[in-house]
Amino acid sequence: MIDAARRWHDLQSGRGIPPEILAQASASPWTHEPRDFAAPDEPADTPSRVSALALLGDSGTVLDVGCGGGAAAFALVGPLKAVTGVDHQPDMLEIFAEGARRRGIPYTTVAGRWPDVADQAGRADVVVSHHVLHNVVDLPPFVEALTAAARTGVVVEMFDEHPMAWLDPLWLRFHGLRRPEPARTDDAVAVLAELGIAPDVARWERENPPRQDPEWVTRRLCLPPERVGEVADALAGLPPRPRHAATLTWRS
Repeated sequence: MIDAARRWHDLQSGRGIPPEILAQASASPWTHEPRDFAAPDEPADTPSRVSALALLGDSGTVLDVGCGGGAAAFALVGPLKAVTGVDHQPDMLEIFAEGARRRGIPYTTVAGRWPDVADQAGRADVVVSHHVLHNVVDLPPFVEALTAAARTGVVVEMFDEHPMAWLDPLWLRFHGLRRPEPARTDDAVAVLAELGIAPDVARWERENPPRQDPEWVTRRLCLPPERVGEVADALAGLPPRPRHAATLTWRS
């Protein structure tokens, strides 16, 4: 493992939940409500959408890796003629499929983790992957499989730091756990450089979302439901969440 890839691996590994804390959890800290990830009817005109449309041209196919409800792919309606969604959560793929049917777009879904299911997913003109990199520990095979799957190019969207890093003060408050430094956009770009990829990098600001639901944060922190009130009080004292984002685009 080479230097930038090793740094990414070490930083990402350090973001895991320690086993002794995870063992105390009364519910899975990873649970999300799939409908919260449904694609909006009117997509935001972000740098990621602009880059993907430029690669797609007048018409083409899209592979959405870590698709959730399909927000990345369905933002390309118009030139999008068929789409494949990959996600490890079957309930997310149900929302993705529902979104494709409602928009009249031919679709395929593949359940599993990338790049394990890359052969099942096949190739597409454009590959998009939004807010997945920070869930990846071993980045080179993930990126190489994205590139191999794209006939034209790849568009990756990510936050500048791990999207849950804003909760680090609460890990310290409730568990005495000091979280390590998160990996950042520049760390991902350095890994790409080691793979011979020089992406176009667009840095931008996402619109701030509503503050996270205290019940979800309580589960995320592996705390019991009766501590929701304490967590709500702690959330009220946190500064606004950073929303620094980046779009990485490269041709295959």
